[in-house]
Amino acid sequence: MGPGKKRRMQRIFKEDGKSLLVPMDHGVTLGPVRGLVNMQEIFNKIRLGNADGVIVHKGVASRTDTGNMALLIHLSGSTALGPDPLEKVQVCSVEEAVRLGADGVSVHVNVGAEQESAMLSDLGSVADECDFYGLPLLAMMYPRGAKVKSEHDPEAVKHAARLGAELGADIVKTNYTGSPETFREVVRGCPVPVIVAGGPKAKTDEEVLRMVYDSLQVGGAGVSIGRNVFQHENPTAMVKALHALIHQKAEVDEALKILRGKG
Repeated sequence: MGPGKKRRMQRIFKEDGKSLLVPMDHGVTLGPVRGLVNMQEIFNKIRLGNADGVIVHKGVASRTDTGNMALLIHLSGSTALGPDPLEKVQVCSVEEAVRLGADGVSVHVNVGAEQESAMLSDLGSVADECDFYGLPLLAMMYPRGAKVKSEHDPEAVKHAARLGAELGADIVKTNYTGSPETFREVVRGCPVPVIVAGGPKAKTDEEVLRMVYDSLQVGGAGVSIGRNVFQHENPTAMVKALHALIHQKAEVDEALKILRGKG
């Protein structure tokens, strides 16, 4: 890893080798959903909670201030209104992300989707450009398609995570597999840091915090959690609770107290 990429990785991952990212690229897929109507407002809230970085599209990056948080620009896009929402296409170049001051970029691949080959081609090309510009690449690798029984199936998630690393990703984001034992296998089989996705809005806060805690215990490198942060009634408190788990090695009950303003 060259000095430029190493320096930017240190912006994303703290000294403990962990990272707390908040992806807010959902506006392309779903429009101005609850929590993402005013982007600067939600940026300010999660910054107060001490998030390490955000993931957004180029238009948002050019119009908002991320402060001291790392900026990752998402290069992939599709909409829920399109004929195949699983088909992600490249909508921003690595060079453009560099011009916008990005600390890294991210690419989304739905492994098993009909257009998998095109998405893999984009991932490989972006990885090459990232090496040229010294920019870390986060690959969002999700098993989704006709042959995939479950997006959380350990074998499918292991394959997806390893695929991202094999094609040049510096960081892999993927689904939690439901248990520490199976997620340990995902981490062991992936030679780059693995961070967990938050998924749909959870039923309870404890469910989210438990998933994060369990992933960390078996080698997970942190989180990239969107809706369970920006759609929370108190995004700042949720980020503070996640920060305690990730960077302060807090237990779940301690994080819950922080979330509820009692810690």
